[in-house]
Amino acid sequence: MEKRRNSRPGVNDKKECVHTMIYKSFQGQKLSALGMGAMRLPVIDGDDSKIDEVAAARMVAYAMAHGVNYYDTAWGYHNGQSEIVMGRALKGYPRESFYLADKFPGYDLSNMDKVQTIFEEQLKKCGVEYFDFYLFHNVCELNINQYLDEKYGIYDYLTKQKKAGRIRHLGFSVHGSYDVMKRFLDAYGKDMEFCQIQLNYLDWDFQDAKAKVALLKEREIPVWVMEPLRGGRLAALPEEDEAKLKSMRQEETVPAWAFRFLQTIPEVTVVLSGMSNMQQLKENICTYEVEKPLNQQELEALFAIADNMVKKIALPCTACRYCVSHCPQELDIPSLLALYNEHCFTKGGFIAPMALSAIPEDKRPNACIGCRSCEAVCPQQIMISEAMTDFTQRLQ
Repeated sequence: MEKRRNSRPGVNDKKECVHTMIYKSFQGQKLSALGMGAMRLPVIDGDDSKIDEVAAARMVAYAMAHGVNYYDTAWGYHNGQSEIVMGRALKGYPRESFYLADKFPGYDLSNMDKVQTIFEEQLKKCGVEYFDFYLFHNVCELNINQYLDEKYGIYDYLTKQKKAGRIRHLGFSVHGSYDVMKRFLDAYGKDMEFCQIQLNYLDWDFQDAKAKVALLKEREIPVWVMEPLRGGRLAALPEEDEAKLKSMRQEETVPAWAFRFLQTIPEVTVVLSGMSNMQQLKENICTYEVEKPLNQQELEALFAIADNMVKKIALPCTACRYCVSHCPQELDIPSLLALYNEHCFTKGGFIAPMALSAIPEDKRPNACIGCRSCEAVCPQQIMISEAMTDFTQRLQ
């Protein structure tokens, strides 16, 4: 880790920052520990496809002036407009002054046989001749088979582009389970230079992100972080929780606590934040002017807050699997309940539907016949049949 003063003049702001940025070493390069994600750029009239390009350009200018050198976009962000807007915003800067990341959109199976066409179009949309970082996007239950299928040629094409210098560093992002992630690594891990995962103090246990970090550490693959604030859920807390944190660190904001948690994990290299306005950008840059990792007491306080957040919504399944042996439909009930908990906590979202789409129809929640045989042996006395019915309704 390095800290470097950025002498380039920037946008004046009233926040008392010392205009430095933490940098992390990666293969001889210095990456800003805070990266700017381009999935939640400012928009006009609430229309996600209409980016406020002037506001976005100002944010990029401020970020560049204050040491942020990593920018992350993707084919599907803002209905395909993110790459174009980010390309224009970065065009006025020397190409060697920033790192640009893009991704192959494998979250849509109809793209699987279009890797060359999409990659070439992405370069044009971004107005660059190469990507510093390029990812297999959103490796998950839905697409793992296709990503690994040689007939689509995705791996062969992307590794060829890396050899040609049009991709400087190749990696992948993952929203899928630990098992899906391991399967991908077993196939392509030797060529993966970094991995982007959903990581925050809530998902450390809730989505077992700690196991994913451990797996990446074992494979010696550095961690890139997405969803550090869990889509904004960790940007504000109930008053009593905020008071607990203030009693330990008076000066820290609630979002800063989430970033300090990530600074505590040595495997983390870049943290991507999808900032929607200048205020968020300024506050996050100020946070990343210094590393202040959490001590054990502070970690325990955060985990207690996360645990309470989950308990208010999630069912207390311990995955003992007693229920599975008693289910006449042979449903993988613990896995379904885990997806149900995720879907309830997120109030929707894409993770549960995405995972369920890879499961045979006769093994989904609507296959439950309500016989309650599972409930008779559940140590936690969970009303599983009711959860399956509710899950089915929420998915409609």
